[in-house]
Amino acid sequence: MTLRDRIIPPDPRAVGDEPDYRFTLANERTFLAWIRTALALAAGGLASVGLLDEFAGVDLLGLGLLAIAFLTAASASRRWARAERSMRVNAPLPSSRLPMLVAIGTAIVGRAAAGI
Repeated sequence: MTLRDRIIPPDPRAVGDEPDYRFTLANERTFLAWIRTALALAAGGLASVGLLDEFAGVDLLGLGLLAIAFLTAASASRRWARAERSMRVNAPLPSSRLPMLVAIGTAIVGRAAAGI
């Protein structure tokens, strides 16, 4: 597996058998939920930078939220592809650190915002 394939997995629909469409649609809904989360984090980061000018450290707060948003959006596609591939080859679904990373990152940013 090349570095490019590790970062951007190949199209998972090229392997295995077509799973029940309900599982594919559930996987897509999960992907869209992660994208929606990334958009909310990005909006929060941009809003904090744009609206909270009088607070010290607001730029760092906004950049933290934007970094978490980028991580979430970038990982969502990879997570979708890995789950889709697993369903097609009848393998166990892969584990993901994304929920833990988003929770920890958001907690850190929330704690930093409370200290402003």
